[in-house]
Amino acid sequence: MKYRAVVFDFDLTLADSSKAIIACYKHTLGRFGYKIPSDGEIFATIGKTLLDSFDILTGIPGNPQREEMRAEYVKKADTCMAAETEFYPDAIALLQVLCNAGIKTAIVSSKMKYRIEETFMLHTGCVPVDEIIGLHDMTSPKPAPDGLIQASMLLNVSLSDILYVGDSLIDAETAANAGVDFAGVLTGPNTRSELEAFPHVYIGESLMEIFTSINNNE
Repeated sequence: MKYRAVVFDFDLTLADSSKAIIACYKHTLGRFGYKIPSDGEIFATIGKTLLDSFDILTGIPGNPQREEMRAEYVKKADTCMAAETEFYPDAIALLQVLCNAGIKTAIVSSKMKYRIEETFMLHTGCVPVDEIIGLHDMTSPKPAPDGLIQASMLLNVSLSDILYVGDSLIDAETAANAGVDFAGVLTGPNTRSELEAFPHVYIGESLMEIFTSINNNE
């Protein structure tokens, strides 16, 4: 593979955390007296920051309760998020394949770093990537390029040598803003045609499909 490093989004890219995320949003919005959105409405916000998602789901931009809601969400997530997250069948195997091939790996996510580490440790007993850049590790959240720029520095590879893999328009926009190649996986809230509107090297149904196609076309 021509890339020296592959950077992944986490939620809905490497792992399906939607069940727990939806439960945490419903719990939090209910506690604060807001109307509970549908599962689909909540699913569509996955990948955004918690604060932005609460603005969307309450219909109140800059909601003055957003920090309190964030704290309640995190408290609820502590009880269920890692346990109810399931890695996609090819995710862990792919990370091992990349490692064996000498390709560096990282995660750039709007999720907290400790939560990603907790999930890996619970399900695999290790953290099988070289670096994790979570929400609080970035100066500005996605779609700003900060996380990918930081990954480039930590992995000691140029941005042109990185492939970013994600499931959402935010991920595609992040890659474009950083000048990084993007591959989209159709396990998230956005359709093929929506992802194809952004620069990309491949859009696939699964992670393994993406990497098989990229390798075959080199």
